[in-house]
Amino acid sequence: MRLIGGALTGACLVLFPDSPFAAATLPRATLTSAPIVTLPGTVDSNSPVMWDLEDGQRKMFVLTSHSGIPSRASGSAVDRLGPPEEVSLRPHPGHGVWFEAIVSDDVETWYGFYHNEWPATRCGRNDVMIAKIGMARSTDLGRNWEDLGTLIQSRQGQTACDSRNKYIIGGVGDLSVMLDPQKHFLYIFYSQYPERREVQGVGVARLQWADRDRPSGRVEMWRDGIWENSRRREIVPGLPGVARTVEWTYLNATPLVAPTYAWHDDDDRVDAFWGPSVHWNTALEQYVMLLNRSKDEAYGMEGIYVSYAPRLDDPALWTLPQKILNGGRWYPQVVGGATGSGTDKLAGASARFFMSGKSEWMINFAK
Repeated sequence: MRLIGGALTGACLVLFPDSPFAAATLPRATLTSAPIVTLPGTVDSNSPVMWDLEDGQRKMFVLTSHSGIPSRASGSAVDRLGPPEEVSLRPHPGHGVWFEAIVSDDVETWYGFYHNEWPATRCGRNDVMIAKIGMARSTDLGRNWEDLGTLIQSRQGQTACDSRNKYIIGGVGDLSVMLDPQKHFLYIFYSQYPERREVQGVGVARLQWADRDRPSGRVEMWRDGIWENSRRREIVPGLPGVARTVEWTYLNATPLVAPTYAWHDDDDRVDAFWGPSVHWNTALEQYVMLLNRSKDEAYGMEGIYVSYAPRLDDPALWTLPQKILNGGRWYPQVVGGATGSGTDKLAGASARFFMSGKSEWMINFAK
C-alpha cells in the first residue's frame, strides 16, 4: 500500500513529506508486511527492550505493561521470548505503573522510567486519572526494582477537572528516554496533559546522567528555546503519625507541536500528538521519533507519524511529524533486528514495527 495525501494504494506504505523543505531533506520511511510477532503479555504502553548477559549468555529482555502491572520476559530474539513474569517495584508509588523506557549503565544497573497514574480525587472524581513520571533502578536484569521517586510531576492547578477525556485529565506520562552519546544527559520525551491547549502535546526534558541515582528536583525542561529547571518545592501533609513529604513539581515544557483541537474542552474533537517512541537509526545517522495522533477524547487514532532530528540537545531540530499510517493502534515503536544490539532505542535500515505490542510490519528507512 502507498500513502499519498492520506489515500492508500499500491504495494507498500511510503512516506512523502508535505512541506517543500522537508521534501528535500527528510528520509523515506516505508512499511512492508511481515509475519506476525506479538510481545509476551498484554500491552498498553511503550515496551522497553534490552540486551544483557544472564548466566553467561547474551539475551533479549522485554518489559511489557498492562493495566498498571509491568512484566518481564526474556529470550534469544524478539520472536523467541519466554512467558512474562510480573516484576517487583519497592517501595511501590501507588496505583498503576507502566515501565516505558530502560537505560543501562553498561555495568550492572538498569535505570527504568515509568508512567504512574493516580485517580483524580482532587477533582472529586475516580473515573479518570492524573499521570506523573517516575524512575527506578534494578541490579538483577529487571526482576526487582528500587523506586527512586517521581521524576516529572505537573502542578495541581493545571488539572482539567471538568474534562471529558476518557482516561487522563492532567499530568505527564507516555514517554521515551534516550541517553546522549557522550553520556552527559538523559533526554525524556513525554506527553503533557494539562488544562491549557497551548502546552499540551509532546514535551522534552533532560536529567544529567551523573544525577541518575538522585533525580528528584533535578530535571530541566525545554521551554521557549532554552533548558530551564522550572521546579517548585511543595510540602505534602502526611496522615496522622506520618511525616510530611516533599514533592517537586514543574512548569510545562514547550510542546514540539501544540494541538489544533485540545484534549480538554467542550467538544469531543481532538488533534494532538502523544506517546513518543525515540530511537537512534544507524542507517540514517539520525534520531527517529514515532508518534500517535489522536482525533477524539477517547484517544481514537487518526494515524501514526514520524519525525527526525540529528541531535538530542536542541528539540527545535525535530522535523514536523509526517504520517506513515492511517489509523493504527496505540504505542508505535521499533525493535532493531541486529542480534545482540537491536532494541527499541537502536535500529538500522530495517526494523520490526510494533503497535500495542504486536508487529505485522517491517519499517524501512532510507536517506
